[in-house]
Amino acid sequence: MTGTDFFFIFSVSVAFLRVIMMKDFDIYLFNEGKSRYAYKMLGCHKCSDEAYEFMVYAPNAFSVSLIGSFNDWNMNASPMSLIGTSGIWYIKCKANENDLYKFAVKTKRGKILYKADPFAFMSEIRPKSASQIFTSAYEWNDKDYISHSGFDCPMNIYEVHLGSWKQGLSYRQLAKELVEYVCNMGYTHVEIMPICEYPYDKSWGYQVTGYYSPTSRYGSPDDFKFLIDSFHKAGIGVILDWVCAHYPKDEHGLYMFDGSFLYESSDKLMREQMEWGTVMFDYSKKEVQSFLISNAIYFLKEFHIDGLRLDAVSSMLYLDYGKKQGQWRKSEKGDNINYDAVRFLQNLAEAVGYECPEKILIAEESTAFPLVTKPPYVGGLGFHYKWDMGYMHDTLDYFSMPVDERKNHIEKLTFSMHYAFSENFVLPFSHDEVVHSKCSMINKIQGSYEEKFALLRLLYAYQYTHTGKKLNFMGNEIAQFMEWNEASSIEYDLLKYEKHRKFKYFVECLNKLYKSNKPFYEIDTSWDGFKWVSVDESCQGVIAYMRTDKEGKSILCAFNFTPEAWEKYEFHIDGNYVLNEKFNTDDSEFGGAGRNKNQNSIMGKMGKYPVSLPPYSSVIFDVELI
Repeated sequence: MTGTDFFFIFSVSVAFLRVIMMKDFDIYLFNEGKSRYAYKMLGCHKCSDEAYEFMVYAPNAFSVSLIGSFNDWNMNASPMSLIGTSGIWYIKCKANENDLYKFAVKTKRGKILYKADPFAFMSEIRPKSASQIFTSAYEWNDKDYISHSGFDCPMNIYEVHLGSWKQGLSYRQLAKELVEYVCNMGYTHVEIMPICEYPYDKSWGYQVTGYYSPTSRYGSPDDFKFLIDSFHKAGIGVILDWVCAHYPKDEHGLYMFDGSFLYESSDKLMREQMEWGTVMFDYSKKEVQSFLISNAIYFLKEFHIDGLRLDAVSSMLYLDYGKKQGQWRKSEKGDNINYDAVRFLQNLAEAVGYECPEKILIAEESTAFPLVTKPPYVGGLGFHYKWDMGYMHDTLDYFSMPVDERKNHIEKLTFSMHYAFSENFVLPFSHDEVVHSKCSMINKIQGSYEEKFALLRLLYAYQYTHTGKKLNFMGNEIAQFMEWNEASSIEYDLLKYEKHRKFKYFVECLNKLYKSNKPFYEIDTSWDGFKWVSVDESCQGVIAYMRTDKEGKSILCAFNFTPEAWEKYEFHIDGNYVLNEKFNTDDSEFGGAGRNKNQNSIMGKMGKYPVSLPPYSSVIFDVELI
């Protein structure tokens, strides 16, 4: 060995030790499941003009090498060093921005696995699967944006699949067209379906292989930041659909990452998600908690995301979810609850609450699991909101019934108020309801062509005035007849037809009505904001209720679910008021017939208020105390 060789090895060793000493505490936090910023250590990071540091967690590997376009994909060129007993491998080497790379992981059985970086900030476009060196240079321009996500704020969410809202648009093109559309329509938030890198288009992003990589289908991570920035500058909040329940078995992904069951359980009964052909995260593993909680913080902090909607929470909470007898194992308490998942969700809520207290967490949870939106310190999961799947199913069941059967099932519409304040709810008509032969929203409804439009207007008026925040999937606002297909755009050509054009205008007006009237959103979590006026007249199919804000201002919402026109339908309201019609779903501007308009103010007599209700319609009144 020459003196030069010795000096080079000595210099590399000193640099390695210095890096380890600097990162020692971060490594400790990661191994203990307490890291909230693991992405700042693991993955690829620029450390000088010519060099990058790479770190990867692979504790059961025999060896790990860095391969990439900068070393001709030669696994002998850049062997990585194991950092003590941490399970983390490290190397510093010369590379360039946008270079491609993977980790060549040699298992203890001698097999070579070519794995993408779990912490990569950018990935190749499918079907290719390498990670890509990326250093953000984005400068944010949303400092004046104020999030309006409080319980007493309006929240009317437009759910979007970026690839099929209008096919072929990039993040930056969407920043112009989609932002303008959402703003003009009067929505307060968008919810973007999963954008973490995924290989299979038909999974819609729910089978993730690159958790820290916004998909390259539409541009770079900085382009995605530009899209979020544009929403914020327009006053629109951004919620990201986040998948922390399961992941696919693609060779380059997390599955059997170092030849062992690293991110998933070694117990097959705890590992496999039979329904989707995927595997579940093992939430008992501390490093898995660090990986996922850091991922949540990454999007909330680095991308200015306003909230996360957690997909498939029920599949996390229940050990027998989607499984038959013999395919699952009971908990240590002898029941079907995954207590490791419960603890993970509580830890996530506490981390988000501490690191970004202004951000929100929303659960897609379809059961009656208790205390979903209650804080962890009282035994809750810590979510701010939960999707009300019961409301969604009951309401759509009612509207899907033949006309002559609906009058006997008015409880489908009213039952939601029995539990409305047990959690903080979002009322969703999401993408899941308009695929897989479930029919589009308008085609769920029984009736003639005219009746379908009238009943869909009635349905949305009922959703928007009911307690709870709102969510509708793209295409719902134009009464699209075809089911959603991720491979084609929403059918905006329908707007050349008057019925669809007027229906879109109706949704726009309804959005703005909701947003501009505090009684519809200010008290969503108690009976102080809701009062039944008429609920016991199922034989007639008419219901009504009052919505009230914090200052006592009330709005009367009346609904006629029958094909009959009621000229003088009497509501009994205690007190002396004047009712003034402010919104009518049968308005001709919305595609209705313009019948039974309440032209004059309605004065009560002996507590009775006679109102006109067109067939299949909702009429909304300002209520003024005399």
